[in-house]
Amino acid sequence: MTAEVAERSVEIPTDVKVEVNGRRVIATGPGGSINEDLSHMPVEFETKNGRVVIRSSGSRKRDKAMVGTAAAHIANMIKGVTKGFAYRLKIVYAHFPVTVKVLENEKKVSIENFGGEKTPRFASMIGDVTVRVSGDEVIVEGTRLDEVSRTASNIEEATKIKEKDQRVFLDGIYIFQKGEAAKK
Repeated sequence: MTAEVAERSVEIPTDVKVEVNGRRVIATGPGGSINEDLSHMPVEFETKNGRVVIRSSGSRKRDKAMVGTAAAHIANMIKGVTKGFAYRLKIVYAHFPVTVKVLENEKKVSIENFGGEKTPRFASMIGDVTVRVSGDEVIVEGTRLDEVSRTASNIEEATKIKEKDQRVFLDGIYIFQKGEAAKK
């Protein structure tokens, strides 16, 4: 009885270079370079004919799922170095106007006057992301999806209201759009 091999492949665009060193994958493109260590996944990587081939010799459901996860990671790396990722957040308030400032040197976002509070709230910026405020929107952009999503989540969590009915007190900063970064 032979074991079934799980296999997937990801197309490499012409303007992107993907290197595979064991289980370390490096994607380089017009938006920069991303280095990802996937050694915790029980899969093998190979580049051939303009594709990255991911395969697992196991036939269990978990082995097939790991192949799909690794393929998604590589696809996100390629998308990150070509287009980038952007999350848009909306500043919502009823009574107290909220002021959001980006502290680049400290890698933090300062949220002032939230709910009339005197002390500002802070959200940390993860990795190499850029955060900018445009009117009542906060835009988080970067090449790594995990860094962009975690930074947006930190901003959203910093304005979470505790011990009040959230159906009544709707103040906060909320993610309303996820997608590709805008062309510069």
